Amino acid sequence: MRTYRLQQLADVTEGHILKDIMPGDYLSYGGLAFEKPGARAHTNDGPGGIDYHVHEDCEAFLILQGKGEVEINKEHMYPVKTGDVVIIEPGEDHHLISSVEDPIVVVWCHAGSSRNKNQM
Repeated sequence: MRTYRLQQLADVTEGHILKDIMPGDYLSYGGLAFEKPGARAHTNDGPGGIDYHVHEDCEAFLILQGKGEVEINKEHMYPVKTGDVVIIEPGEDHHLISSVEDPIVVVWCHAGSSRNKNQM
């Protein structure tokens, strides 16, 4: 896992905004999530309902509002807050945990070699 602040991102006008910190020519899929207070994302999401959530590529979280923690490999907890950009590395089991007092609003995305199917 790597973390940045929004102001650390390069001022880009071509390609995608995360191209200097995340491999892939295009943002290929993602979404906007309004997490519930105290929620832990991707619980029991793995094969057969196990508590495991990984990808073969990087995933980015842009924390737009709120605070919480990112749990990595069930061993490490990292605090996150508004303005943080978190890059989850391939193979890292990850879960975003929203605070009760100030729930997280997050944009999440993946980048790849081709555009999203809706852009083809």
